[in-house]
Amino acid sequence: MKFLQTVPKDFPGTAAQSHVPATFNATIDDFFWLNWRGLWTLFTKEVRRFTKIWGQTLISPLIMTLLFYAVFALGLGKHPMPTGQGSLLTFIVPGLVMMAVAQNAFMNTSVSLVLSKLQGNIVDILMPPLSPFELTAGYLAGGLARGLLVGAVSLGVLALIEPLPVFNVWIALYFAVMGSLMLAAIGLITGILGNRFDHLGAVQNLVIMPATFLSGTFYSISQLPDKWRIFCQLNPFYYMIDGFRYGLTGQTDIPLWGGMALLLCVNLALFNVAYWLFAQGAGLKQ
Repeated sequence: MKFLQTVPKDFPGTAAQSHVPATFNATIDDFFWLNWRGLWTLFTKEVRRFTKIWGQTLISPLIMTLLFYAVFALGLGKHPMPTGQGSLLTFIVPGLVMMAVAQNAFMNTSVSLVLSKLQGNIVDILMPPLSPFELTAGYLAGGLARGLLVGAVSLGVLALIEPLPVFNVWIALYFAVMGSLMLAAIGLITGILGNRFDHLGAVQNLVIMPATFLSGTFYSISQLPDKWRIFCQLNPFYYMIDGFRYGLTGQTDIPLWGGMALLLCVNLALFNVAYWLFAQGAGLKQ
């Protein structure tokens, strides 16, 4: 008891290291035994990192999304959907937005960790009194922020060109958050295990891009043969795109609640994998 009384209230990391409040008058840093100040610092560090180069992290994805839209607009015009549910361009816009969200959420977490390794400052992340849970949550929050920000910018500009009805904004937001978290978690795992940008490029080109393009981004799976339809339904990327499209246009190919539950389970599983890797120090502590 005497020791607890001599510990300064503002001593950094006391609660995070011992998981016991330093005093009975617990501050916000002791709330739920998490180092909230350290968690917030890691989150703001990640946000400032990508906002400082906003031309590369925000404008570049927007231009790429607009180029995709221009290709379809020039090639198809106002071509209607084969299913008779509005125009093809209205159907494609949510897929383009979610594609930008997914790629940028992945890049934020993966590039941040690999860059810290290459620059030799990964120790600055491992030395502070941050638990594996706090490290995982902080990085995922940063990836979520970038994914949602890119998605909001892309959707805002595309809405000026192709008006969207916005069927249910809360459902759209749910799938945007779940999709962004899923790709941020995949990027976090890749960044922990990878040591070079070649490793990130391999995952980006061989996993993320194919999974995104083959998940109903540009087409409805109701048009596919049964075997290909089953293949798409095994792809978690499909559910985030289809659910987001439902939130904007009211169109969906599958039961909505099934997709919501599946994405939640996938995110919990990925969070636990990233947490375990941080706890083991895999790829981080040499």
